[in-house]
Amino acid sequence: MKYGIIGYSGRMGREIDALFREKGHEFALGIDDKKAEIVSNPEVLIDFSLPFALEKTLDLISKYKCPLISGVTGYTAEQMNLIRALANTVPVVQSFNFSPGIQLMLKMTRLLKESLKDWDVEISETHHRFKKDKPSGTAKMLAAAVGREIPISSLRLGNIPGDHTIAFGGLGEILSISHRVLSRRTFAEGVILSADFALRRQSGYFTFTDVLFQE
Repeated sequence: MKYGIIGYSGRMGREIDALFREKGHEFALGIDDKKAEIVSNPEVLIDFSLPFALEKTLDLISKYKCPLISGVTGYTAEQMNLIRALANTVPVVQSFNFSPGIQLMLKMTRLLKESLKDWDVEISETHHRFKKDKPSGTAKMLAAAVGREIPISSLRLGNIPGDHTIAFGGLGEILSISHRVLSRRTFAEGVILSADFALRRQSGYFTFTDVLFQE
């Protein structure tokens, strides 16, 4: 496929570009806040930039009429509404985390919440010092999976790609689920799966859960 990346020079942008090239896909476009490199028209656009770049992203989708894979975190409710509205015309896969392991963690959380309704629940997450949003989008997804207000502890340390733990506590025991990212490559692999998924659709709003479990 011919791909374009918004947030091209960022950590995830570079990781995604390297994996797509490795898999034999064709670089078409790379844009960040300082430069733009346009080689040809992309067949899919991948956005791992920052929330302020959404207007530019929407302009590019309008121009190229191609699917969008969005991994941006920190969007406002209004911006999320714009993303969902975009899905009326092109396929959109939006997620705060493209790790298969996190998707399984979410499924386990939804299962446990039914049996542990009276238990305390807390979430902790740690990311690298350069991450802008706090708490992470993944922590918010875990909290949403439980369906009630949950305390979230966030740390920003060194170069940690991402650690998440959700702990359920009863009066005599604690049950916790943890996930640790060892390489950003796992996210890039999820993006490739999402791009393949989106290119087979005409339009619609999807999450990475849909990509993995409802294909």
